[in-house]
Amino acid sequence: MSSAGARLHAAADPRGTRLRAEADGRRERVMAAARSAFFELGLEGASLREIAKRAGYTPGAIYSYFDSKEAVYGALLGESLERLNAAVAQQLAAAADAAGRSDPHSAGVRAGARAQLRAGATAFFDYYLQNPGDLALGFYLFNGLRPRGLTPGLNERLNARLRDAWAPVHRSLLQLGVTDDEAQTEIAALFAQVSGLLLLNHTGRMRMFRRESKALFERYLDCLLARAGRLPVKLLYTALSKSTNAG
Repeated sequence: MSSAGARLHAAADPRGTRLRAEADGRRERVMAAARSAFFELGLEGASLREIAKRAGYTPGAIYSYFDSKEAVYGALLGESLERLNAAVAQQLAAAADAAGRSDPHSAGVRAGARAQLRAGATAFFDYYLQNPGDLALGFYLFNGLRPRGLTPGLNERLNARLRDAWAPVHRSLLQLGVTDDEAQTEIAALFAQVSGLLLLNHTGRMRMFRRESKALFERYLDCLLARAGRLPVKLLYTALSKSTNAG
């Protein structure tokens, strides 16, 4: 429905619009209460009853929105990942605008791929640098460090959105001539680097090294781009053709 159509529909059904707004407001209160409960008590310690209490509702009212605390946590994490992907997309668009039209020769192809890789990876790092709560949410950083997850279905959907955030980096590595297997390895190493730097930054442990986490991230990214750039032009165009056909 277009925005104009939505306005006409709202004007024709003011009661329905009001009820939807009230329902959205209640859901937001539940989400805010859940976020505070999970951060203070952890996934194991929180309960739907506790979330309901913090939101000012009965436990039964919560079930009209979520059937389990895992579903609430999944909704919170899902919203976080949507914001992450939006931030990545915005950075990629800005990088493309700055680069303008790609040159038809190898230097232009390389420059475009390098710019997109840097933009995608930097957007990922900056998002969690500026949103430590979302980092804690994504890594379940409470009540001790150990493997955690939700239901298999929720885990797969959320992991898919996390992989989507890294997809631009993967495409750029392929365009730079890196094999798919090596690209996966580089992304895993980059993810580990980003996660470690963010953890040190947000816990204050980086101060012992007297270094800035963003500067170390950029240094690692420079090294990654240098590794990916050591490819003959022929291999570059072969990889570019494969990644274009695959898309």
